[in-house]
Amino acid sequence: MQLIISVLSNNQTNLIGEILPIIRDCNCNIIEIRSSQLSKSAAAYLLIQGNWNQIAKVETTLEHLRKRLDIKIQTLRPDAKDKEKTLDCIPYSLETISLDKDGVVESITSFLTDRDVIIEEITGSSYQAPYIQSFVFSTKFIILAPPQLALLSLREEFLDFCDQLNIDAILEPIKR
Repeated sequence: MQLIISVLSNNQTNLIGEILPIIRDCNCNIIEIRSSQLSKSAAAYLLIQGNWNQIAKVETTLEHLRKRLDIKIQTLRPDAKDKEKTLDCIPYSLETISLDKDGVVESITSFLTDRDVIIEEITGSSYQAPYIQSFVFSTKFIILAPPQLALLSLREEFLDFCDQLNIDAILEPIKR
């Protein structure tokens, strides 16, 4: 059985240092973990695995942690059926950079989801470009192209789409 844990804190509390002992003490295994500082806040995302009793102990212990630290914790038990949809997909890496303007990320994600492309992961940030006073926004996606999608057409359509919005992009398969 698996459990997804999402934790948010208004201060830079050592979230990971508080959560990892709970997972260890409940005899669960970490499948995936991410943590980051956003402004003066902290965020952590974990996927853990254990039997139903171990997962229940983690959920109970996290509730005590939530109250003690006054943080936000959400948990979700993922549905195994959802992972079956991605088995035949082809993984791609997608990177973009453009002037930081409203709706860039939304436009890119809409383009992908309109074509039934699964967005597995996305990261992005805005920063002031060297040598100029403008801000740019860069993104990195991991996407999963469904097997029925013509990959050459997807690439051509996406690059045309990026040209229209003045976005520089790289779309390439992930090599193992």
